[in-house]
Amino acid sequence: MTISDSFSLAWRTVRGNKLRSAITIAIIAFGIMALIGIITAIEAMNQSLKESFSSMGANAFSIRFKEIRMGFNNGNGEVKKSTRGLKEKKSNMGKPILKDEAERFKGNFQFPGSVVSIYRRGPGAQELHYLEKKTNPQITVWGGDDQYLTVNGYTIAAGRNLNNLDIQSGRNVCIVGSNVATKLFGAGNPDRCLDKIIRIGSMPYRIIGLLKTKGSSAMLRQDDMVFTSYTNIRHFQNISASYILGVMVKNVNELEVASDEATSVFRAVRKMEPSEEVNFVIERSDKFAELFIGFLSSITGAAGAIGFITLIGAAIGLMNIMLVAVSERTREVGLIKAIGGKSRNIRQQFLFESIIISLLGAFFGIILGILVGNLFSLILKTGFVIPWFWVIMGVVICTIVGLVAGIYPAMKAARLNPIDALRFD
Repeated sequence: MTISDSFSLAWRTVRGNKLRSAITIAIIAFGIMALIGIITAIEAMNQSLKESFSSMGANAFSIRFKEIRMGFNNGNGEVKKSTRGLKEKKSNMGKPILKDEAERFKGNFQFPGSVVSIYRRGPGAQELHYLEKKTNPQITVWGGDDQYLTVNGYTIAAGRNLNNLDIQSGRNVCIVGSNVATKLFGAGNPDRCLDKIIRIGSMPYRIIGLLKTKGSSAMLRQDDMVFTSYTNIRHFQNISASYILGVMVKNVNELEVASDEATSVFRAVRKMEPSEEVNFVIERSDKFAELFIGFLSSITGAAGAIGFITLIGAAIGLMNIMLVAVSERTREVGLIKAIGGKSRNIRQQFLFESIIISLLGAFFGIILGILVGNLFSLILKTGFVIPWFWVIMGVVICTIVGLVAGIYPAMKAARLNPIDALRFD
């Protein structure tokens, strides 16, 4: 009996016991579906996160004020904050970045090829009005300069950017995101919203530009925004107390050098002594993405545990079914041995049966897992995701499960005495 004969017999046996095979395949398939489905969903969330945090490119960073942290006063008006021996004055803790400090930094930072932007977050959850139409109360207002769009990855679709006169005068002009324009003026001609007067709260603003869409990301509403000058945004209430500085360099390899120079320049702007710890932070957008992706990695571990536990149950069930199959087919085994079949042929047949059932479970589980996981891709509006590494791992794991679950029943069948087997009733 050849290996192909053993495989053919195994396949006919699997097909002949449809209900038993289907139940076992379903158990394995659900285990693999849980594993592949959760990981596919996490891959979709990772992709959405990367798209969300690409608003400030990989070759950019921002300077923000340092939040107030609790500490113990040493009695001299200073608080120890660093293991490097630097001290942070109590008066400097949580000190926001002021307008003149931001403007001085922009004038003093001369890193080759860099672009510096000053901006400030305005009120969120705003409702915009144009005639009888209005947006949902989810629009965020930002104030910045003429470099804000470049540093934060926006592009003008129609109209123009802010100019020096807009910034210096602080007049009521704005640039709107694509979702705002669609809601108030409908889809179609990109010039449809230009020079129209909208109301943000109770204040009228003339639209001078429309932004290209940055894509729909469930993590950040990047198209639900209105942009005006940082001198104008002071007219609003509930705005950030601190200005933000965005810096973009020519390539990612210059980030470390540029951020070190920015730290030095801004320390001088804020009149900080060499012994003081910095009271501002330099943040790169990809750090936030790494933080969230790290959190999602722990979920991947949990998904692996769920799939592993399910597969252990499937392996036990498969082994039990194979042992039952050995008992039911004792006379068949005796007949094969009586006509010249060897013990290895019996082992091969039962192992092939176990592996076929396990791999069929893997096949259906992988397909279902990818389909279920990509429901998140539709919700998050990312591309279709196939976690190829875990697909391969699923096949390997199920092959191992089939071997482990089938090896003992196969050895038991191979050890049967042909005379006793033929007498078995």
